[in-house]
Amino acid sequence: MEKKRSWVCSLVLQVCLCVVVYLALNLGQPQNFVYFSRGGITSTRNLDVYFLSVRGSYRDIKQQSHLLKLMENVAKVYKVKFVVNISELGEDDPLTKNASRLFSSMNVPWYTTIASKGRGVGHPLDQNNVKDGKMLIIADVDTESRQDLMLVGSTSGIGNNQLNWLAKTLEATTSNWLVVVGYHPVLVCEENNEKIEAKQVYEPLHHIFMKYGVNAYLSRGGCANHTFQDSVAYIGIADPIKSEPEMASLNGSLAFQKEVEIGFLLHRVNSLEMATYSVTLTGEVVNKILVQQRGREFM
Repeated sequence: MEKKRSWVCSLVLQVCLCVVVYLALNLGQPQNFVYFSRGGITSTRNLDVYFLSVRGSYRDIKQQSHLLKLMENVAKVYKVKFVVNISELGEDDPLTKNASRLFSSMNVPWYTTIASKGRGVGHPLDQNNVKDGKMLIIADVDTESRQDLMLVGSTSGIGNNQLNWLAKTLEATTSNWLVVVGYHPVLVCEENNEKIEAKQVYEPLHHIFMKYGVNAYLSRGGCANHTFQDSVAYIGIADPIKSEPEMASLNGSLAFQKEVEIGFLLHRVNSLEMATYSVTLTGEVVNKILVQQRGREFM
């Protein structure tokens, strides 16, 4: 009897969360949660493409199970197309191992980055239709080589090959939404002033992003959870083991935010914009990043 009562309470709680997040995301309330029923969504929202990104690495079993269950519920509600796991471990990542069976049964591809020294070049991950035939393409790049370049202060064949591969991949696509994924953040922050160091590493990468209309770069979190450099959004996911106070940057201004542990990011893409929602382990949406379409046809 006690077990049945606990199950009923859990069901009631999830239904309540669904109602709260629906009202919050659609009516603009500051306190909101990520569960909600799609019943009241307009036809325009049904044309949006949703995907998730999450920071891999080690978690205790209880936390990992809770995170995957939360992601599973959100994936079902939003009809998520794919998941990107930001990890240095590739297919050996523990989150990937435990999620593969769960998400494969839902026909939701699960992609994992890898920061392997000497891997050489990246590879395209996924592309999906967006309204009016526009496409969303995700490209995975090896950022380990660029970290090496920063340390040694010189260029290398691996770094040049990586940049050349990325440029050719972006040049060959006709996609209007371009998202690049890598393990390492590519912005360096010092003394509350955000700036790019080691320009032989980062400036060429940013130049490629600007030249080919890249909209966003996703990586693990650095000293800032997100920033806009020209028209490119650099978005990071905080380390799951130790969350540090986040520093948000918008239009060149910096603002400190409360310490929270982000579970994953929910991304919504349509022909005009990409919205990224930071979701905590309690299911609360604590931040929204909006990227306007500035793809090739808008440049």
